Amino acid sequence: MERTGCAVVGGGPAGMMLGLLLARAGVQVTVLEKHGDFLRDFRGDTVHASTVRLIDELGLGAGFRRLPQSRLNQVAFPIPGAGLVTVGDFSGLKPPYNYIAMMPQWDFLNFLASEAAREPSFTLLMQHEVTGLVFDGGRVTGVGYRTRGGGADADQGGGPNREGVLHADLVVATDGRHSVLRRAAGLQPKQYPVPFDTWWFKLPRPASEKGAVAGVVPAFGHREAMIALFRDDYYQMGYLAPKGSDARIRAEGIERFRERVARLRPDLADRLDAIRSVDDLHWLDVRLDRLKRWYVDGLLCIGDAAHAMSPAGGVGINLAIQDAVATAAKLAPLLLEGRVTTKDLARVERRRRMPTAVVQDVQRIMHRAIFVPLFAGKTPRPLPVMLLIVRHAPVVGRVLPRVIAFGPLPEHAPAFARRVPAP
Repeated sequence: MERTGCAVVGGGPAGMMLGLLLARAGVQVTVLEKHGDFLRDFRGDTVHASTVRLIDELGLGAGFRRLPQSRLNQVAFPIPGAGLVTVGDFSGLKPPYNYIAMMPQWDFLNFLASEAAREPSFTLLMQHEVTGLVFDGGRVTGVGYRTRGGGADADQGGGPNREGVLHADLVVATDGRHSVLRRAAGLQPKQYPVPFDTWWFKLPRPASEKGAVAGVVPAFGHREAMIALFRDDYYQMGYLAPKGSDARIRAEGIERFRERVARLRPDLADRLDAIRSVDDLHWLDVRLDRLKRWYVDGLLCIGDAAHAMSPAGGVGINLAIQDAVATAAKLAPLLLEGRVTTKDLARVERRRRMPTAVVQDVQRIMHRAIFVPLFAGKTPRPLPVMLLIVRHAPVVGRVLPRVIAFGPLPEHAPAFARRVPAP
């Protein structure tokens, strides 16, 4: 019979961080990831200062800083007649946590996986798609899974299917906003309205445009907006339009979409042939929700499985990682003893519910103040007022960057997971 102490379902940032932390405590932990690798485009790539500090506390700072990345030193918005207004200038924060790191998520996940693999109690099972929960007398006691032989990614075909069951003292769902496990457990989220969806695509970034990232500056148009994230050799572009627009955008065709991009970012009009067809547009159905309860006996949901976040603010990765740290800190000693109760799971939820609610409330305010009027074809009047307050109120200018960089209730690495970095 296959058995582990903790089965972590989903190899995203929360799952990989939780696996590393629990393994450092000596817990037998198995992470199940349905894909054959971490190479998936258009995932959240912002690593905030709270996570960079956590990496340092784990003794991994030197290796982390060697990963390909750029530094976001400030966040700015364009205001008609006022130019760029800086919302968050991180240079005033105490070094070395005075920036937000931007890196491809697959590099970050590979880094966590390689460090976790050093721990003898850690197991990573790629190409293992979890299909449901295993119950015993009303308690979750494991997960069912299927995998493919032949070493191919399950999404691309391969060998014959193999099905199995992994029993565990605790199952932690980190399988995202479309979580199979939270649905199997009957856990229901409260949905909040979101006025927009996002379409991600790539544009070339020639060598002549290399350089440090000064900021992420959105472009606003009539019922549309666009953001650009810099990568080593391309721009990751996000086009924002009213929710429910996907069918219309695709029906209008790629030439019409190129016109939209050129109107919002005329400086990038010379490379729009790189968007070959509407198949190059990756639609994100933006959701904002939060489970009414994050657990049942034997199962805990964290990260997007517990609370799907809007891309506004780029905080999803970091909130998920903070969930993982709190989970490991509170449950690792209990897992070593083989006893985790629903009261213990409730303590994790109580710890993380407040910061989650605060961040989601801020996102909802941003939706109402900026995106609802924007996508209704109106000028978002509160935006210039808010940004001018930031520009002329020194106290706000000092506090806001720290709030953005660290978030509410940032977690620290538990003592059992800390390591002194090698000289």
